[in-house]
Amino acid sequence: MTASQHTIAGTVLTMPVRIRKATQHMAMFSVDADAAQRLIDYSGLQVCRYLPGRAVVVLMLMHYIDGDLGQYHEFGTSVMVNPPGSRAKGPRALQSAGAFIHHLPVDQAFTLEAGTTIWGYPKVMADFTVREGRDFSFDLSIDRQLVVSMDFRRGLPFRLTPRQQSQRTYSHRDGVTRETSFEHTLDGVRTRFGGVHMRLGDHPYAKELASLGLPKRAMVSSSVDEVQMTFGDAQEIS
Repeated sequence: MTASQHTIAGTVLTMPVRIRKATQHMAMFSVDADAAQRLIDYSGLQVCRYLPGRAVVVLMLMHYIDGDLGQYHEFGTSVMVNPPGSRAKGPRALQSAGAFIHHLPVDQAFTLEAGTTIWGYPKVMADFTVREGRDFSFDLSIDRQLVVSMDFRRGLPFRLTPRQQSQRTYSHRDGVTRETSFEHTLDGVRTRFGGVHMRLGDHPYAKELASLGLPKRAMVSSSVDEVQMTFGDAQEIS
């Protein structure tokens, strides 16, 4: 079968898109499931209720260093959801859950066009201020309004997930919900319980995060020194 291709800003991308090197900082939060459902109702998907009345939201900063989409920063707000048609509940339901991407600001125009065109991701232009050292922190602003500041304390060298994983993301754009499969390999993982201090700004995105009860203590946070990824084409599911 011939691999599919997409032309973005005059550049031909042949699927799958490959990320050869990136870094990652992630925080996972337990939030009110009804509040999370209201936030993503427009998608037609159902949040994964891993505990009675609770759902999982993941906030993640990626720095893509070498890949088919160039160098850029990206901040994702993801809500863990059941696969379409599933109403699974309980901790085991998270094993089959996917990540519905509700926010995805980036700081480069090429990846914005690719993300919205190929996968229907909700990418918008943003500004990032990153401070690296033993601990790690960043500020995210859109249209000169602060969305969020996050400070990560350095974790310990252990992982909660396998080194290599296949996962699914979901997106919704122009009335269409899409599923995208991807694979990633994580090396240099550091993890800790809690470990994140968060401050919300005045941008409307920040108010949406506040509707989930944030800021609050993270269940777990992690950093990854080396991330490799491959993304396939999106599949329309509704």
